Amino acid sequence: MTSTGTLSRAQGTALCVGAVLGTGVISMPALAADVAGPASLLAWLALIVLSAPLAGTFAALGARYPDGGGVSTYVRLAFGARAAAAVGWCFFFAVPLGAPAAAAFAGGYVADILGGGHTTMVGTFLVILGLVVTMNWFGLRISGRAQLWLTGTLAALLVVTVVAALPHARPANLTPFAPYGWAGVGAAAAVLVWGFAGWEAVSSLSGEYRDPRRDVPRATAAAVLVVGVLYLAVAAASVLVLGPALGDSPAPLADLLAAGVGGPVRVVTAVVAVLLTIGAVNAYLAGASRLGAALARDGALPARPVRTPRRSLMVVTAGSLVSVTLPISLHTSMLLVTGCFTLVYVLGTAAALKLLPPGWARRGAALAFVATLGLLVLNGRPALLSLVVAAAAVAYASRSTSPKIRIPSSSSAGSIAPKPNTNPVESLP
Repeated sequence: MTSTGTLSRAQGTALCVGAVLGTGVISMPALAADVAGPASLLAWLALIVLSAPLAGTFAALGARYPDGGGVSTYVRLAFGARAAAAVGWCFFFAVPLGAPAAAAFAGGYVADILGGGHTTMVGTFLVILGLVVTMNWFGLRISGRAQLWLTGTLAALLVVTVVAALPHARPANLTPFAPYGWAGVGAAAAVLVWGFAGWEAVSSLSGEYRDPRRDVPRATAAAVLVVGVLYLAVAAASVLVLGPALGDSPAPLADLLAAGVGGPVRVVTAVVAVLLTIGAVNAYLAGASRLGAALARDGALPARPVRTPRRSLMVVTAGSLVSVTLPISLHTSMLLVTGCFTLVYVLGTAAALKLLPPGWARRGAALAFVATLGLLVLNGRPALLSLVVAAAAVAYASRSTSPKIRIPSSSSAGSIAPKPNTNPVESLP
């Protein structure tokens, strides 16, 4: 099937990489090492391996059912409107909570150079949010091209950083391997979910591809390969080069580059951190803007505030500005957001088990379903927020009347009808 979308395969790959790689590469090595030591590499490896079936599941669903609702649409087709509302709300309301947390990592790098502490971090967030909103206001043709340039540049910079630092690697830094016990690996995995969230974000963009059936799986496969290689390379180099100091590092990528190159590299890494964060926030806001419009179409959200992608974008932006004022620690914010995303994964992979035909894609979905259930448990008490949001969504969906959505043939890659206007340039506020 040929779509009227404007997103090329290369742009789609760049959006996938930006959504998943994002702030994880500038912050997660230190956070994971802080709770697991060198054994955090096992958590990295486990999450990278899990990414393949998880991303493949959402790619298979996106190719068959390209729609702005993303995971919410798949769950609607499999389990009905109430379950779909729960998924949609978990993702839609997690994005504004997660955007300030994502920008906080880049803000820390900027504050490391300019000073100013929390004020500089908030200022960095406002600049990043303003740039991303502007790009998305003018549509995916603009934001997709910008993301392609960003991703290529940043991948090259990360490769240079790792190659320059590896000569300074010391195998002795791998001992003691598990100073916090094997339970630390599970704790690290719960933290690292933040760094691997994103496959569900780009599923809302599946209807924007020029040829969803062909391009979605290929773009996703390329993104899985790029993300896996870059994450494992940066994490391994960080542990081997920085050693015990990694867990206490506020800017591990800067320390890694300084070890390999020397000299005043913190300005370079601050720029990299900001660009990575722009890429991640861009992908999430692009997905959330289309998801909000799709949820309004399906009766899962009030139609007036979010009935077009532009209006939905403004709601997410307003929520992000409110979230940055909340007295919540960065670690708590991360766990609250990852709890919501993990529940989205659980329900999305469960929907795949029902919607996908027998074959490798459904086997991958089964593996991803079991793994994401485990991650939800590892998330602990912060995962309760996802259950509260899901319950509120079910209550709202029970009171509203949703339009009847036609379920396309499983052999077709057709969109869900009625299809929303997914071009924000044409969707006036």
